[in-house]
Amino acid sequence: MISEKTMATVVEEIEARIRSLNVAEKTELLRSLIADLDGPPQSDVSDQWMATARSRYREIAEGRVEAVPADRVFDKVRARLKR
Repeated sequence: MISEKTMATVVEEIEARIRSLNVAEKTELLRSLIADLDGPPQSDVSDQWMATARSRYREIAEGRVEAVPADRVFDKVRARLKR
């Protein structure tokens, strides 16, 4: 097991190396780390979102629901957040 002092030194070395990277390299590193934290993609979630999107599209196309413009939705949300 790594002692606290050794771990702090390792972290400092990693930070120094990261800071020496150019913007593109830092960006790629961040993307990789975020993907690692997110874990593997969940295909069932993507499938569920697609099914929901298709269902909502059908409801609008068939006139069962009325679409609300995004600016109106955001105005309502902003008004509620100010309360």
